[in-house]
Amino acid sequence: MPLAERIEQLFDRQTSSYEQEWYDTFREFKQGLNNGEIRAAEAVEGAEPTGWKVNPWVKKGILLGFRIGMLENMSIDERFLYFDKDTFPLKKFEMDHGVRIVPGGSSIRDGCYMGKGVTCMPPMYVNVGAYVDDGTLIDSHALVGSCAQVGKRVHLSAASQIGGVLEPVGALPVIIENDVLIGGNCGIYEGTVVKQQAVVGAGTILTGSTPVYDLVREKIYRRDGDSPLVIPPRAVVVPGSRALSGGWGKQWNLSLYTPVIVKYRDSKTDQSIRLEDLLR
Repeated sequence: MPLAERIEQLFDRQTSSYEQEWYDTFREFKQGLNNGEIRAAEAVEGAEPTGWKVNPWVKKGILLGFRIGMLENMSIDERFLYFDKDTFPLKKFEMDHGVRIVPGGSSIRDGCYMGKGVTCMPPMYVNVGAYVDDGTLIDSHALVGSCAQVGKRVHLSAASQIGGVLEPVGALPVIIENDVLIGGNCGIYEGTVVKQQAVVGAGTILTGSTPVYDLVREKIYRRDGDSPLVIPPRAVVVPGSRALSGGWGKQWNLSLYTPVIVKYRDSKTDQSIRLEDLLR
């Protein structure tokens, strides 16, 4: 029986005791996550409007690991105390993995994929189910949440937050495509898809409930039903504001936060973000 079907069956089975079958299935599943062979979402040509397809059974497999796991003392010593489910220890790395982990308090959870040439600046965190592709730089205080999909040569700047998602099971995780720059103190949440080569300026927050105003193409992008917010390729997004047009908001001269696309990448933009390649 295929692994996906076994995960589905075990997830739906109600029991308070777990036989070896559960642990063997989960071990096989987590190895697939670590190798990058199993992903919570995958690019599929023609899948509108995002170009990505969700694999809900993958999230079920992760939740299964929490269900069967037992709380374990993972402390280094009496001064560094850690307690978590034994099914999700720290991810083990070897030199031939080609991942650069700079010392200083970072944590990468088992059950995620880290590609060749990924650089991790301390402290940072990558959660279970995440996929971080080759050549990406994860800067200090950055978070890659559960099941987030991050492409090649992405720069996640300091304190940027890539939101996670395990429930609802069928929801699209946050997706950052190839060659995207996420500026410092950004937050990308609720299944937002940032298409390739986009630039998200420092301090920008993207969520499913926040419309994005495109000043170049004179369009408004927003989540539509089950379809997430999608930022177009090469868009340059910065924080903005929108004046309230009525009531006390207008009387008090208040504005609401909104992200704004002010331009699309050009040679000047490319030059301004090229220097960080020297750090990889």
